[in-house]
Amino acid sequence: MQKPFIVGITGGSASGKTTFLRRLLAAFPEDEICLISQDNYYHPRETQQVDDQGVTNFDLPSSIDSAAYAADVMEISKGREVRRPEYTFNNPGATPKELVFKPAPIVVVEGIFVFYFEEVAKLLDLKVYIDAREHVKVLRRIVRDRDERGYDLEDVLYRYTHHVAPTYEKYIKPFKQDADLIIPNNRHFDKGLDVLVSFLKTKVTKASPA
Repeated sequence: MQKPFIVGITGGSASGKTTFLRRLLAAFPEDEICLISQDNYYHPRETQQVDDQGVTNFDLPSSIDSAAYAADVMEISKGREVRRPEYTFNNPGATPKELVFKPAPIVVVEGIFVFYFEEVAKLLDLKVYIDAREHVKVLRRIVRDRDERGYDLEDVLYRYTHHVAPTYEKYIKPFKQDADLIIPNNRHFDKGLDVLVSFLKTKVTKASPA
């Protein structure tokens, strides 16, 4: 098997990474692309930092087991299958599924800190940054956290102001300049997605006919 081409995708919270990733994965057969998300590498909830108002802050680099994340990316880059329990911080009572990451020609490494974590960033062959204006991200975050996590407006705005925004300014935005491709996503990302998909298809080596 060819050495995987590793793509790192980052951007601020609610910049639209999840929707972008869904469309990206759908553009390839399952055996040609593998997604490894930072979301499954959080440290246990009880070890997370709590702010002075008693609110758990999941938006810090220390929230993530970056060493394990980098180790798994390294393993799959060598053509080895990786297994990891799903992280269920939104539902502590849930039984986590076992996630299986299978080697593929394209490996997508996704998360808000993938450029910040040096041990992960150095493994990336291409860095993609999904960008959106601040007011767009705030509105998306309000809708997402209300619908998916059950937070009320006050909770969402508190977390955005005290956790999300400071993290973006310190640990995400400064690394935008390291991106090979910046894709604006204020209304849509179709053209940027088309460019990335076309490029990545050139990296998938097809077996020659027998």
